[in-house]
Amino acid sequence: METINSTPVSFSESAVAEIKRLYTEQPEGKFLRVGTKGGGCSGLTYVLEFDDKKPNDEVFDVEGVPCVMDQSHGMYLFGMLINWDNDLNNRGFTFSNPNASKTCGCGTSFAV
Repeated sequence: METINSTPVSFSESAVAEIKRLYTEQPEGKFLRVGTKGGGCSGLTYVLEFDDKKPNDEVFDVEGVPCVMDQSHGMYLFGMLINWDNDLNNRGFTFSNPNASKTCGCGTSFAV
């Protein structure tokens, strides 16, 4: 398994803390998948879930949590910041993507 030296996306401190918390609840051998899939009101939707490694995945590490991203998704996500909000009005992961030409109001869908 080859690990890339730099992370294609970055995580805020609060996102890292929440990901580490969630990671402790996962079965052994799972990876945090960062990616995209078709759908949503803007065309593409962000994927952030625990999953198995697949053949086209690049592996990277976020403070001890093994992460994967399909090689083809890098062009859409490179340089993105993932944050965790946990306040009264907002709770969940948010995505700040410099590659998005358009985003939707919910913040989980984008276009390039």
